[in-house]
Amino acid sequence: MTQTNRLACACGQVHLEVEGAPIINAECCCDSCRAAGARIQALPSAPRFQETSGATRFVLYRKDRVHFLAGTDRLKEFHLTPEAKTRRVVATCCNTPVFLEFKNGHWLSLYGCLWPSGTLPPLDLRTMTADLPAGVVLPDDVPNARHQSFSFFVKLLSAWVAMGFRSPKIACVNGALQV
Repeated sequence: MTQTNRLACACGQVHLEVEGAPIINAECCCDSCRAAGARIQALPSAPRFQETSGATRFVLYRKDRVHFLAGTDRLKEFHLTPEAKTRRVVATCCNTPVFLEFKNGHWLSLYGCLWPSGTLPPLDLRTMTADLPAGVVLPDDVPNARHQSFSFFVKLLSAWVAMGFRSPKIACVNGALQV
């Protein structure tokens, strides 16, 4: 039997379900994730989700293993710049970040704050640590890759192969959010 986990935004109006194991559990330290995270956290009632370093916790899942159950009418996207190839999707009912999606990607980077307390899968690695400001010290509990590591890409590629090289569209987003 396939394991499923039910996730929700902070106020419980947006519900989704993920099935099976994630591709990888990561903290992203890149400039874009730190900037976007700061902007989202500044929204009214938004949950605190960035680490003290500014990193953002993500759990990456194949798109075909993420199912939105309720509240999709509350999902809005934003891009850091008009030409950005990523979109971040937020539940506007409580300004909880839900996922980050790369254009044409086959996975969703789900925000760690969706998991109920004590259920977030353990961290596998930190990525893009080269973008952190000087003086930021990270724990050595997991690999702290300066950029995306070879093993990171292998896991993404393996997931894409298992999906038959498909990249499903996520069409449940309803407009843009001005952040």
